[in-house]
Amino acid sequence: MPHADDLYAFLSTTRSIRRISDKPVDNDTLQRILQAAVWAPSGGNRQPWRMIAVRDRDTKQRLSEMYSTEWAKYVDFNMKKLEGMPKEVVDQAAAGLAVGTRLAAGLADIPVVVLFVHDPSALYVTDGGFGRTPVVGGASLYPAVQNLLLAARAEGLGGVLTTLLSSREADVRELIGFPADWGLYAMVPLGHPVGNHGPLRRAPLEEMVKFDRWS
Repeated sequence: MPHADDLYAFLSTTRSIRRISDKPVDNDTLQRILQAAVWAPSGGNRQPWRMIAVRDRDTKQRLSEMYSTEWAKYVDFNMKKLEGMPKEVVDQAAAGLAVGTRLAAGLADIPVVVLFVHDPSALYVTDGGFGRTPVVGGASLYPAVQNLLLAARAEGLGGVLTTLLSSREADVRELIGFPADWGLYAMVPLGHPVGNHGPLRRAPLEEMVKFDRWS
């Protein structure tokens, strides 16, 4: 019988894993993790998304080249925001971003790179006319990614949700061959972590939750 403590243990230690070894992931384990993603909820149970589990090295190398280009832009964006900040703050940020740079450059060595694609026509978006970026459609998409990451944690593996490749959707579509009217909404490099899971660094509960009213 599943125990609640197990769930809380996984939730409290499923951090973003960017240091991933080249140790293979066996097929049975991968199948269990992918199945966990399929169990995720979606609006009307339409499941308007699919996964492409990329194991071919040449394909991963092409993804690495695209992702590295977009990651470099992301690093530049973040470092410019730190201009004028104390040196220790800049150095800490640069060190964290360097881990992502190594991940991007070594994507071909990651055992599995999972791409998540979706059918936009199947999403019922209720916040599209408010003059801001609509996010509600993601409620039918991103639970699958979180299920995959939690299942990976339960199997002793790790990964990280990334979205930068969405800006290269057309190039990825040409490489992978998903439908022309579908979109790319996430990529998860997946494998055995180098180092340990958790603990997480998150804001305290009292900062994140309000009861009954905002103030």
